[in-house]
This record gives sequence, C-alpha cells and structure tokens, in this order.
Amino acid sequence: MEIKKLSQDENKVSFVLKKIDSVIANTIRRMVMEEVPVLAIEDVTFYKNNSALYDEMIAHRLGLVPLKTDLKSYNLKEECKCKDKGCAMCQVKFKLDVKEKEMVYASDLKFNDPKIKAVYGKMPIVKLLKKQELTLDGIAVLGKGKEHSKWGPGLIYYRQYPEIDIKKGNEEAIKVCPKNVFEFKNDKLSVKNLENCDLCDACSKVCDIEVKGKEDEFIFYVESFGQLDCKEILVKGVEMFEKKLDEFEKELK
Repeated sequence: MEIKKLSQDENKVSFVLKKIDSVIANTIRRMVMEEVPVLAIEDVTFYKNNSALYDEMIAHRLGLVPLKTDLKSYNLKEECKCKDKGCAMCQVKFKLDVKEKEMVYASDLKFNDPKIKAVYGKMPIVKLLKKQELTLDGIAVLGKGKEHSKWGPGLIYYRQYPEIDIKKGNEEAIKVCPKNVFEFKNDKLSVKNLENCDLCDACSKVCDIEVKGKEDEFIFYVESFGQLDCKEILVKGVEMFEKKLDEFEKELK
C-alpha cells in the first residue's frame, strides 16, 4: 500500500491510497464510520423545564452535540474494568442550569472533566423566555457509529483515481466539465487538474475522450465532525481493523 497526501486543514484531509482494491477501500471506510468511538450524551435527567420544547426534544438535541473526545482517558463501557457499572473511566457527568436566557447554547453545558466540551459552542439548544428555566444533568459515554449516528466521528468517502485519455478534444470539454479538469492551449486540449475529476464522464459526450477509474488506486476524503482530528480518526480506524483481524484469527484456531 502506498499513501500520498493531497490536502489537509483543521477538519478535512484528502489522500490517495495505491495498491489496494475496492474491498480494502470500503473496509477502511466502514471502520471509520462504524468502529471509531467518540463521546456523546447518552442519559439526561430533567429537574425543571418550562421551555417551549418537551424534555424528549431537548434530550435529542443534546445527544447530537459533538463533544471533544479524549480517547486516552476514557474506555468503552463494555471494555471498562467497572464491568459496565459506570465510572470515571467510561463516562463523564455534566449539568445545565439556566434561567431566562434568551438562547441556551452548547457552551452552557458544564462537564466534570474540563477537557470535555462542546465542539461548537454556539450550537443552539433551546430559547428561554421570561420566567422560563432549564435544569438538568446527565452523562456522556463513548460509543460507536454503528450503534447510533450521534457517535459518528465524521464523514469518509472515496472514489477511484481517474485516468483520462484524450484522443480528440476541443474547448467544449472545458465548458461541460464541472471540476475544471481541462485546459486548452496552443489549439490542444490537455489535463490540468487530474485529481479534480469525479468520473462524471460529461467530457466524453462532447469529445473523443475516454474516462475511467483505476482499479487499485483510490482518492479518500475524511471530514471530521470535530470530536477527534482527522489523523486520530484514521489511526483509530486502522487499529480497530487490526483488532477485528486478530479476533478473527483467534476464532480460526
């Protein structure tokens, strides 16, 4: 396997994986989407709520708030030494106590662990009017995306690396291409941004151009929701893949 990084910023990275097939590519995608654990709010206890939203609606909104996750400090409940009873190693408590605040934001959630906080502090929870208040507490736990989407660490998707063979082309290919792949210089059509091509095949409809994807090269895109950075997501996804392979090997013995 060969890896080539294409671009990277705070919450997004793209790279090329070579010498793999579609089975491995899809397995990597599934490991990231389904097996990488992150924190999310699981249980909420309401003590007072006279806002316009029912308890269930607020609890649902709280569950979808992305939380900064420290994988070194927390375990999955089923893997914790407390044997799923709940302890400081597998859950973190939080509380919310606000009165007559025009808008309650995710940043108003106060966690026992200062490292844990909402990724997007300005995420709105509920609007409070005069004499309205909201008091609650609860716990957040690690979970996996295969159990619920609130435990999803981000998005990961891929496509085959493009191959373009220009047999005869003109400026019409530039006009129909949505990804600015081609350029026309000296009365000749050429490829300018090959990796931009998403294999839509629009150019082949107006010119004699063959577009296809390589069977052993893929362009991956990873977009983090913010709980973990992209590197942590990918490394943990590979670790989970190796763990499943080890478990499979033990079953065969």
